[in-house]
Amino acid sequence: MVKDAVKVLHLSGGLWKRIKWNGRVTVNGEEVHNARRRVAKGDRIVLTWSEENDIVPSDIPLSITYEDEALLVVNKGPGMIIHPTARGAHDTLVNAVAGYYAQRRIEAGIHPIYRLDRNTTGLVVVAKSAKGQYDLSKSHDQIYREYLALVSGHMDEKAGRIDRPIGRRDGSIVEWMVREDGKRAITDYEVLGEYEGYSLLKIHLLTGRTHQIRVHFASLGHPLLGDDLYGGPLGLMTRQALHAYTVRFAHPVTGREMRFTAPVPEDMRKWMEK
Repeated sequence: MVKDAVKVLHLSGGLWKRIKWNGRVTVNGEEVHNARRRVAKGDRIVLTWSEENDIVPSDIPLSITYEDEALLVVNKGPGMIIHPTARGAHDTLVNAVAGYYAQRRIEAGIHPIYRLDRNTTGLVVVAKSAKGQYDLSKSHDQIYREYLALVSGHMDEKAGRIDRPIGRRDGSIVEWMVREDGKRAITDYEVLGEYEGYSLLKIHLLTGRTHQIRVHFASLGHPLLGDDLYGGPLGLMTRQALHAYTVRFAHPVTGREMRFTAPVPEDMRKWMEK
């Protein structure tokens, strides 16, 4: 079927909906309106859509680390989600980017390559076209990301790998957990510093599961400081102590290696300088 054949493109759910409802799909030159249309090996499928978007612009200030004709790199603050929700939120990173475009009369798409949780800070890469999004997200290792985290207690090993499957907790729409029937999740970490009652870690994700870092360290008895959803201590931080610190990837147009680092926010930094 068409919908199965295009899965190799790793289109976002939002883009696929835009193509189906406002774009055009052809198979061997014939327009089709049913994503369940059967296709065979050798068939030529063409997807067409407009980069115009209907996102409500917001005047929320953005901290832009880098910009060119193909992408933006934004340093996201706490308290902001990436995409508008079904309830019509207008205070998301996508709305802020739309407002930034409107102020500067930039005509481009808004395609975040990955998500950060509402209260996780740090770098988010935004492609300005669906093609750029595809080039940067067709496999998880297209983008290398490092996080800094403050976790409760001290790790038994100074460096290691956590390989534990993650799935949604039964009866919850927001909480995830380590469970045998979940999807494989792999997290590498290194201890950078130890303090009284907590540790500073450098973390690299080899997979990209929802809440992966938070769930993995909570499962080891070392939840992130301030993470009330997963049992983290609340005395030092008012949010989970997690920061997307470094991102590295090949530019989707030039192929040049790009590397960016975001300063650690004050609410974490002050506990790293003790």
